[in-house]
Amino acid sequence: QVQLTESGGGLVQPGGSLRLSCAASEQTFSNYAAGWFRQAPGKEREFVAVISRSGDNIDYADSMKGRCSITRDNAKNTVYLQMNSLKPEDTAVYYCAATLNYYAARAKDFYDYWGRGTQVTVSS
Repeated sequence: QVQLTESGGGLVQPGGSLRLSCAASEQTFSNYAAGWFRQAPGKEREFVAVISRSGDNIDYADSMKGRCSITRDNAKNTVYLQMNSLKPEDTAVYYCAATLNYYAARAKDFYDYWGRGTQVTVSS
């Protein structure tokens, strides 16, 4: 059982940046691809980014390409999501998740573990 804990959310002005972190409870987290999803009020949870176990493969949602960067530090059991040029429409709860299936990682149904989420609000 892997427990995931997100942090780093908050209130930021449009055009600002945030760095989200996701800390895993188990070293076995390094065996999983790690993804970020987000869910705005009244909307479906949507894919943001995913990084493979080794970090060699990365995929981003079109809405975030060029504005975010996903990285991981397996020695620290932690995955990061750096988000820049934030827009009001990026406001959502951001979730970290772990999957054994990197190639299906855009689909939330393929994830085995989820964190509780961290709120990101982009507003002036």
